Amino acid sequence: MTEVSFYHLQAQPLDQALPRLLEKVDERGMRALIRLKESELMMRLNEALWTFSGPSFLAHSTDQGDQAEDQPLLLTTQQAGNANKATVLVLLEDSAAADIADFDRCLYMFDGNDPQNLQAARQRWKDLKAEGVDVTYWQQEAGGWKKKA
Repeated sequence: MTEVSFYHLQAQPLDQALPRLLEKVDERGMRALIRLKESELMMRLNEALWTFSGPSFLAHSTDQGDQAEDQPLLLTTQQAGNANKATVLVLLEDSAAADIADFDRCLYMFDGNDPQNLQAARQRWKDLKAEGVDVTYWQQEAGGWKKKA
């Protein structure tokens, strides 16, 4: 069964926090599909993944690039599918997850400073718990992530 971890952004914006989590995914040799709704955000995150750490970068592409299936990290606005055969699904902007069972892990990131995002995350948590999915909750603090539930 898929393990779902909720990541409550509070101390850093998404374009700073996401690369750090994806770095851990990549270090473990896993592939990730990053699903979001807005093309504008996808382009902003695409840039952030190339530049987040000085001389370092995370190899990735968008679903608009060539050879999406070969990418270890793939940003997509497609609300279904798994073009790069990822084992980790990252959900941003409360993206669709009807196929969540096709992944080993799911990272659900939401902005705790936005009331709509917060409400959507609470509802997603309740829905997944009701389905018997194993969920954990991580809250962002100044020093990093702290597991709260």
